Amino acid sequence: MTQQPRFTAGTDRVSAGQPAVVVRGYAMVPVRRLSLDDVSRRSGLHPELLRRFVALGLVDAVRGADGRLLFDRTAPATLARIQRLRAGLPLNYASIGLVLDLLDRITELEDALRRSNTGSRRDESWI
Repeated sequence: MTQQPRFTAGTDRVSAGQPAVVVRGYAMVPVRRLSLDDVSRRSGLHPELLRRFVALGLVDAVRGADGRLLFDRTAPATLARIQRLRAGLPLNYASIGLVLDLLDRITELEDALRRSNTGSRRDESWI
């Protein structure tokens, strides 16, 4: 019997270099990721600016087996959000990171509130 490759919790690569979703240390489903060129083309941003965004933590990326940056399929939408915030508010990129974190947290809290209210919703037809 051949031995299965070992996976490390929290990594996005298996030993063969294939990006994968890692759950409790086991690669469950291979994830198709976008290359730097694909994201650059879709977002209209220069690849060097994308590298800077990764360094600042504004966009998540992993390194492939060949060392290239690989992005989640949601990266172009995140980059569009960053561009809208940058154009609409007089903020630097570090501040935009904080705003993105706060907006994500607000969304999580609203979702949790919605879930908790579904079971205990009272009849409001009298209003």
